[in-house]
Amino acid sequence: MTHILSRRETLAGIATVTAVAPLHNALSASTPAANEASALLDRLAWKLLEFFPDRATMLGVDTGTRAGLRRPLEDRSPAGIAQRQRFLTDALAELARVPRTGLDASTATSLAVVESAFRTALDGMALPYGVATIGDWRNTPYTVIQNVGSWLDVPQLLDGDQPLRDVADAEAYLARLAAMPAQLDGETVRMRQARDAGLVPPSFLLDKTITGMTRTLTEAAASDGPLIGPLARKRTGIPGNWTERAIRIVRAAIIPALERQLAELRAERAAATDAPGMGTRPGGPEWYAWGLRAGTTTRRSAADLHAMGRMRLADLQKQMDTILRSEGLTTGSVAERAIAYQRRPGIGFPEGDEGRRQIIAYMQGRIDAIRPLLPRAFRTLARGNLEIRRMPLAQEPGAPAAYGGPGTIDGRVPGKIWVNLGDPSIHNKVTIPDLVYHEGIPGHVWQGEYAQQLPLIRSILAFNAYSEGWALYAEQLADELGMYEGDPAGRLGYLMGLAWRAVRLIVDTGIHAIGWSRDKALAEFIAATGLPRSNAESEVDRYCAWPGQACGYEVGRAEIATQRARAQSALGSRYALPDFNQAVVDGGNVPLDVLAGNVSRYIAGARVGTGSRSTT
Repeated sequence: MTHILSRRETLAGIATVTAVAPLHNALSASTPAANEASALLDRLAWKLLEFFPDRATMLGVDTGTRAGLRRPLEDRSPAGIAQRQRFLTDALAELARVPRTGLDASTATSLAVVESAFRTALDGMALPYGVATIGDWRNTPYTVIQNVGSWLDVPQLLDGDQPLRDVADAEAYLARLAAMPAQLDGETVRMRQARDAGLVPPSFLLDKTITGMTRTLTEAAASDGPLIGPLARKRTGIPGNWTERAIRIVRAAIIPALERQLAELRAERAAATDAPGMGTRPGGPEWYAWGLRAGTTTRRSAADLHAMGRMRLADLQKQMDTILRSEGLTTGSVAERAIAYQRRPGIGFPEGDEGRRQIIAYMQGRIDAIRPLLPRAFRTLARGNLEIRRMPLAQEPGAPAAYGGPGTIDGRVPGKIWVNLGDPSIHNKVTIPDLVYHEGIPGHVWQGEYAQQLPLIRSILAFNAYSEGWALYAEQLADELGMYEGDPAGRLGYLMGLAWRAVRLIVDTGIHAIGWSRDKALAEFIAATGLPRSNAESEVDRYCAWPGQACGYEVGRAEIATQRARAQSALGSRYALPDFNQAVVDGGNVPLDVLAGNVSRYIAGARVGTGSRSTT
């Protein structure tokens, strides 16, 4: 731990890394081979952050000699993607030359993780269109759509992670605003190229995107709008005419670039159909096969995943039926009765801003309640540095109910649960508990803080199946810690949430491999989950925009459960839940085959009494 942190502090200019306790006992061995590999991984990490400087800001490592990373934005033009392809090709060649003998398990794992992420990204970039990320969960064939694009990403970055403590920070904020037009135009070029190649998003997704971008244009130059509002709110005590300068940048450069992108969206809309899936699009089946591979870190087929979802859903609905009958609801389908239960007095919240306030307060109460129980599930505790925020208004129409992730490595910017409050009726005392455990603690925010104690590149790269599988498993941990005892609404919501993720396997594959219409997908989703139609539409439309991503949740959860059962069987009386969980989070964000190797090392260590935290 000490070696890893001191290297990161030297590179990033971070004085301290806040944590309750050291999260790992296994140190990288100081051998020539390990030192060479470690130096390469660090160099690749910083090069990645040059490509994706927003991630440097999200991690809080854009400080000291790296403070320049606080100013630019990612190049999303065809030239920018070509540059990344060259980087990945060269990096994989360098990684292949690293000797694997003389490496400790931690360094060997990091090499395997980086190679997997880079190879998957490079294969995705070889496809005709769309893939622009490396080690990210948000893969899409569409450069800009209702939940993808600079028009959403920049306002959220500025509002959530961009620091504003001094004059240099304010100048960096303006520099990022000034960089936005080029990012927008780079996207617009790729959108036009894709349209020329026959790739046009579904009409209903374009309608949402056009509505959202039109609203952003209307509000862009306002002092309380999505681009300038964060500056106006956060610049307290920094003298200067920052707001006026920001307004000039927005009016002179950003609004024209947004208008150019909106014009391209309208051109796409004129050519669009309502077919939701990749099967009808040029190269679509090949893209979807890659999307499933990236989303699950497996080679499982769409047919296999569809059948898996059907089986899991049937089991969960039996459990939901038991609760609903105990609550006096015996007539109708499980989904219909779940809807009826959510309409009971005391389950929902008031309309309007008062309801929004109560929703956030209820979410915070669930987080506060689980914190004292976490020592029963982990050997060492992360900080769980977290705040709950409403997501930017322009993002809400195309966004899920919530999403979350950790804050900066140094703890100065907390992790967040971004909650969609555009339609408060999607939240109630049934749906909220599992949501906060999934997105916050012990889900994404919690797990992310453990990952941040690993070498820097491991904090940058993420694997959808592990990330979402852990968050779904975190809901199970909340159940095992007693968070649903005496709370039938919360337990029903927990089972509904699991069923929801099973339905994702069914609906995602139904849309992209079987050829379902949007209406068919919505009918299946609503019939199985009982979620409100507005929530269902956001979900199904997300599966249309991010093919394959939704399949990672249940695949990842099932693999963690399988590995847990394997550890219990292998260790018998030596097995302990906190040790297993610690091995999984200490191992970091990994492909599922690497997760199995980490658990194997935990089992071997537990057999000889060396503890669980030897798998980093």
